[in-house]
Amino acid sequence: MSDPSATYPDPPGRYEIRLQGHLADRWTTRFDGMTLTAASDGVTVLAGTVADQAALHGLLRKVRDIGLPLVSVTRLDPDPTPSNPDQSGE
Repeated sequence: MSDPSATYPDPPGRYEIRLQGHLADRWTTRFDGMTLTAASDGVTVLAGTVADQAALHGLLRKVRDIGLPLVSVTRLDPDPTPSNPDQSGE
């Protein structure tokens, strides 16, 4: 049997996790450096970089454990690479 990790690399990714309800700022430390934003529609948005799928599943277990309903999990596009000023054509 082959090693699946050799076939499917698992690089870090940026994610946005939306929860129904608001979390206090003190929860930031529980979510491994993710930013918490309370949206005006009653949703808390956790956003940030997650090391791999195992870390993502760990975050989702923490969400389950606090009891707020999960609204969505979205993998975001990577940060755009800043353009090289030497190649601006000027």
